[in-house]
Amino acid sequence: MPFRISAICLVLALLAPVRAAVPPPAGPEQLLLAIATRQQALFVKADKEGGNLDEANFRQAAQQFVQDYDDFLKKYPKYAPAYAAYGTMLSRLDMGREAASVLTRGDDMFTAMTKEPGADTPAFRKAWALLKNQLGNYTAEEGHPLEALAFFLSAIDLVPDEALYHYQLGMLLAEAHDDFVKAGNQTRTEVEKSMQQAFRRAAELAPKRFEFQYSYAESFYDVAEPDWDAALKCWAVLEEGAETPVERETMRLHAANLLLKQGKPDHARLMLASVTEPVLAAQKQKLVAQLPAEAAK
Repeated sequence: MPFRISAICLVLALLAPVRAAVPPPAGPEQLLLAIATRQQALFVKADKEGGNLDEANFRQAAQQFVQDYDDFLKKYPKYAPAYAAYGTMLSRLDMGREAASVLTRGDDMFTAMTKEPGADTPAFRKAWALLKNQLGNYTAEEGHPLEALAFFLSAIDLVPDEALYHYQLGMLLAEAHDDFVKAGNQTRTEVEKSMQQAFRRAAELAPKRFEFQYSYAESFYDVAEPDWDAALKCWAVLEEGAETPVERETMRLHAANLLLKQGKPDHARLMLASVTEPVLAAQKQKLVAQLPAEAAK
């Protein structure tokens, strides 16, 4: 599951002073921010290099960050945001078990911090939500969707306006749909409704995030009683924001498909006539084949 979107950016955003059970001396937040900033630069560089990445150098640099975080936590063991940042980095390195261990320790630390007067600040909640989200990532990828659900819901409860958490909840419900139905806690219809609500909320909170808008539009295909008019509006919005002719015409294919589902073949035919990109010819033909004979002429 694509559960690592913008994680490092969230780490950098939350690194403001957070009260710990034993208030750290001046400096830990600046030190942690410095580590996370250098860490982000490493991953940005690695992404740009792609297939040309020097794996040996990258691993050596990454290992230094592991040492930096270990040293930091030895000095500031009760500075909970560091566990979120460290666990996020380990996840990026595909060190899932190690990340889960660090994140679980951090979750316990955050829980303990809630007993401290004044600990529940916006920065505190953001850091804890990121950590819960990363634990959700790990448990979902390990094939434990019911556990992942609890972590994602906790992240949303802590920071309701973070679009990423709603998006990942929607992805979990979509991909592990049958697991939740088999568990017996929700009916198929209820799971579908929760999934679509999650995608809709993500799209509302982050209207410029293409993947959030696209997932919400696609969710109408996965519910028993879809609102095709609402779905058409979603694809129209995506078409307006498309950056290339292929993207734009892909949205039109979706719209034509919905028009066919609504029993509007003439409207679908007009929409399909505007799709001319060769790369989309096969998909277009499949829809043309569904037109009634009189509409297909």
